[in-house]
Amino acid sequence: MKNFKLSNNIELINKPFKKKEFYHYFKTSNLSIVIPKINNKYILVSQKRIPINKINYEFPSGIIEKHETALISAKKELIEETGYKSRNKLKKITSFYSEPGRLTTKITGFFCNNLIKISKPENGIKIHIVSDHQIIKLIKNGKFNNASHIGMYLFYKKKYAR
Repeated sequence: MKNFKLSNNIELINKPFKKKEFYHYFKTSNLSIVIPKINNKYILVSQKRIPINKINYEFPSGIIEKHETALISAKKELIEETGYKSRNKLKKITSFYSEPGRLTTKITGFFCNNLIKISKPENGIKIHIVSDHQIIKLIKNGKFNNASHIGMYLFYKKKYAR
């Protein structure tokens, strides 16, 4: 796994107990997420996620490669995973760390709503055009359960969906 490695151990002193402890964390890749809208609905992708052994619904997203910016990654993932391309510049929603106590992953989210279909999605990915109500239902039913995607969706709703 080229994008995942255990960091060096950091020795800490637990002061109340005066004992040495080692703090472990993982150096992980940064990610981009894009929330695409078409005709006032969202484009979601679904694919099997091996760690949870389930089909999961998400927004298009992926690893930001070393030679890419978050914006370039988001544009690339949108096309690869959905077959859609944004006609306008993607709008940044926000950035946050998914699990700053154990992972170095920084997630940057974008939004777009002027799309054109240019190709088919990647193999193994299905596209769904859904409403806000359907996203909430998918979250409640445990089918849209990536916390970073849910968090980015909430930031999007607060910033752009007025």
